[in-house]
Amino acid sequence: MMGDGGKARVIRTFSLLLPLVFLTVFFFYPLANILRLSLASAAFGQLVKSRYFLDTLWFTTWQAGLSTGLTLLVGLPAAYLFAHFDFPGRALLRALTTVPFVMPTVVVAAAFRALLGANGLVNQFLAQEQPLVRLEQTLTIILLAHVFYNVTIVVRLVGGFWANLNPRLSEAACVLGASPWQAFWRIGLPLLRPPLLSAALLTYLFTFTSFGVILLLGGPRFATLETEIYRQYVTFLQPDVAAVLSLLQIVFTFALMLLYAHWQPRAAVRLELRPQASNLRRPRNASDRTLVVAIVGGLLIFLVSPLLALVWRSLIDRDGHLTLAYYQALPALRRGSVTFIAPLAAVRNSLGYALMTTLTATSLGLLTVWWLARPSHWRTWLEAVTMLPLGASAVTLGFGYVVTFDRLRTSPWLVLIAHTLVALPFVVRSLLPVIQAIRPQLRAAAAVLGASPGRVWREIDLPIAGRALLVAAVFAFTVSMGEFGATSFIVRPNSGYLTLPIAIGRYLGQPGALNLGQALAMGVILMGVSAAGFLAIERFRYADVGEF
Repeated sequence: MMGDGGKARVIRTFSLLLPLVFLTVFFFYPLANILRLSLASAAFGQLVKSRYFLDTLWFTTWQAGLSTGLTLLVGLPAAYLFAHFDFPGRALLRALTTVPFVMPTVVVAAAFRALLGANGLVNQFLAQEQPLVRLEQTLTIILLAHVFYNVTIVVRLVGGFWANLNPRLSEAACVLGASPWQAFWRIGLPLLRPPLLSAALLTYLFTFTSFGVILLLGGPRFATLETEIYRQYVTFLQPDVAAVLSLLQIVFTFALMLLYAHWQPRAAVRLELRPQASNLRRPRNASDRTLVVAIVGGLLIFLVSPLLALVWRSLIDRDGHLTLAYYQALPALRRGSVTFIAPLAAVRNSLGYALMTTLTATSLGLLTVWWLARPSHWRTWLEAVTMLPLGASAVTLGFGYVVTFDRLRTSPWLVLIAHTLVALPFVVRSLLPVIQAIRPQLRAAAAVLGASPGRVWREIDLPIAGRALLVAAVFAFTVSMGEFGATSFIVRPNSGYLTLPIAIGRYLGQPGALNLGQALAMGVILMGVSAAGFLAIERFRYADVGEF
């Protein structure tokens, strides 16, 4: 008979092996298969000689750089605002800056189409016979969407650090004769180098791997590595070319992650930090009030107008009259529809996937965190392994699945697996800081009183980390509801398990007022679910602990 100690060892071993086996089978194996397929192909030599693919690589690189620069340009004034001024509605506005970051790409694409499209709100307001604003399928609308998405990174990373800086350093420079601009350039900006570098690298990584924004707003005129992987496999049926491009994508992405890990410690400086509240002040004069009003007004217009335009255009017909026709058409499958199921069925599919993803991702996340929170020589290595899925784009992951698990190609289980893998790092990073913050004395006291490790986990760790677990579950649910990149490869157009983001993307790509209206209506539903998830995360987050 196996004793209690032997049972405990078996449980601990199983709890470690299950997440590792999941990652090995559904993350490392597909990536290894992409590597094998690309090395066995002659497509690499063709790509090196092809001007089109070199231009694609160059466009991917420089559009990400330009998007990063524009994001910093917009985000730094906002970061300064939140770091230095206290004004009515400050907390609400700061939360509002995060809402775009949690919006699915299809929602952002639908919102910018509703605002800046040929029949968008701006052109309707101008009331001209021909649309004056023509931004669809242009670089401008791509850059606007990227800035819209990523400005919160600058606000959170740079603004949070800026608010803790001791202002006496800049004040001393001003006493010695420096102007406010000179004090910022020579004192403030060098001190802000660590969060600026982090924000710039993260923004570059996100825009380098941008897929939905480029595909839905840029159209066929613009191609990045992400969109070209999709087109080469889905449209041109060339998996060998897609494999080589995926390998390039993996190399560039992990190189950026290594650069981030290499430079972040070297950029850090030792500082005397202060509580954020001590640095906040009310606007003192007309100049301060003008600055606050200008930045707040600019943020509200930039962040809120696309989302409001999405809601408004979903309620307006082609003649400009209020209507619920687009919502009323969601339960019906029209003849000639671009999908084989009714739009409302796609909503139900996504809700089902999201609930299952929440269950599987939080279960695997709990097992992973149980090990990562324990003192171990392997903890650093295990933590790095669990975070690796964040470095692989969802498009690469989806392509790896379709070329690896051919027998599951038409199975809805593959969608669930992909969603779980994408959500797992968010679950782990939401739980781990809270679990690690639990005082070891509590566990030791319970063990002295005879509690087994499992009982300590159930009666000590879980009750304390309950709010963090709820945050992790909401993260998993929201990530699954909005997942677009990997699902684009896995779900076929004639599938009965089409998800809501895929349905929105297909309706956006078709002409006709009804198709656009139904896409906008579905976008509003998905926006509502994502916003509710974000509000729940902010409500239940434990003392602002967590990394997302």
